[in-house]
Amino acid sequence: MHVFAADLADQAGPDTLIAAIAAAALPVDILVNNAGFGARGDFAELDSALQLGMIDLNCRALVALTHAVLPQMIARGSGGILNLASVASFQPGPWMAVYYASKAFVLSFSEALHEEVKGKGVRVAALCPGPTRTEFADVAGLGDTALFERLASDPAAVVRDGLAALAANRAVKVSGALNFAMAEGIRFTPRSIARRIAGSLQKARG
Repeated sequence: MHVFAADLADQAGPDTLIAAIAAAALPVDILVNNAGFGARGDFAELDSALQLGMIDLNCRALVALTHAVLPQMIARGSGGILNLASVASFQPGPWMAVYYASKAFVLSFSEALHEEVKGKGVRVAALCPGPTRTEFADVAGLGDTALFERLASDPAAVVRDGLAALAANRAVKVSGALNFAMAEGIRFTPRSIARRIAGSLQKARG
């Protein structure tokens, strides 16, 4: 087994990783873009570098890695790309404004790419989990709240949903019945109300 380490938050990180894979002459059959982090708080008060770094990791690195491996997948007529979006993708999120926006980007980008390559033998899917019991929650300041404990999913179940969606070439998969109901409900909710609901949830987590 080969393991290559790279800091994807660094703008040179994706190129470093792809170069190491190429030097080992390894094809990329499946790319899982799972790297990302969130931060909760007032946008004006959160550190600017932190939030720009969030965009770099959640969006820029994902696009860079996808662009690096997609041409070879198209040339082979096979391959899969699974991008980690979120139920946060479906509405604005006051007090996690940049994180929600970054995941909306991932969802939109993934759906567009799915349509572009679906006739070329390459599968692209966006996985949209809700709160999940991983270290992400601790970094984002969510892990020690009662709300998180009630709603959080098991990571193994989320992984299974993502891999099944990629195998079936589903453009979007919302993991978990409650998360699916919430994501569907947002479609019929005025955006002014949706953003207030999301904001109240973030405040409750405090």
